[in-house]
Amino acid sequence: MGRQFEGPRRNFAAAASPPNAIPFIHRLAVSGAFKDLFREGMTLVEEAASYLDGPGRTESRGLSRPAALAYSTESMRLTTRLMQVASWLLLQRAVNEGELTSSQAQAERVRVKLSRQEYGCAPEVFEQLPPTLRSLSKRSLRIQERVIHLDQGLVVALSPEPVMTRSEVASQVERLRAAFSN
Repeated sequence: MGRQFEGPRRNFAAAASPPNAIPFIHRLAVSGAFKDLFREGMTLVEEAASYLDGPGRTESRGLSRPAALAYSTESMRLTTRLMQVASWLLLQRAVNEGELTSSQAQAERVRVKLSRQEYGCAPEVFEQLPPTLRSLSKRSLRIQERVIHLDQGLVVALSPEPVMTRSEVASQVERLRAAFSN
C-alpha cells in the first residue's frame, strides 16, 4: 500500500550551467505556462472538494468493504496531494506578484512537503473505485509531478553553488570499465 511514486527521475544538477547562463526556469515560473498550471491546479482542488463532499459520498456507500477502505485511503491521499500542490502554487504566485522574494519563498517551501506518491491501494482495487475518483487521482498525480519538476528546477537555480552530481549512466559505465579492466 504505501508505495512511493517515483515518476521519471531527473538529475537537475548534472548539467551545471556556465557562470553567465540565465536559468530558463525563472522565466517558466512567471510565464503563461505557470498561469495555466496555477489555474489547472486550483480548478482540480475545487473539483475534488466538490466531488468528495457530494457525489463521492453517495458513490462510496455502494462499495464493497475493501473498495470502501481503498476509497477512504485514496480520498485522503488525493486531498493531501492537492493541498500540497495548492500551497506550492500559491507560494509561487506570491513570488510572481512581488508579495514575497525568492529567498522568502525558499524559506516557506520547507513547510510545503511535496512528495511523489502512488495510489493508496493495489491496481486491481484502484480499478474498483468510482471513475471520478480515479480520474481525479490520476490528474492530481500528473499535476503534482509537474509542480515537483518546477520546484526542483527553482531550487537548483537558486542554490548559491552549482551542485555537481554524477549521472547514473556515467557511474554504471565506470563500474563496467572497472570490472573489465582487471
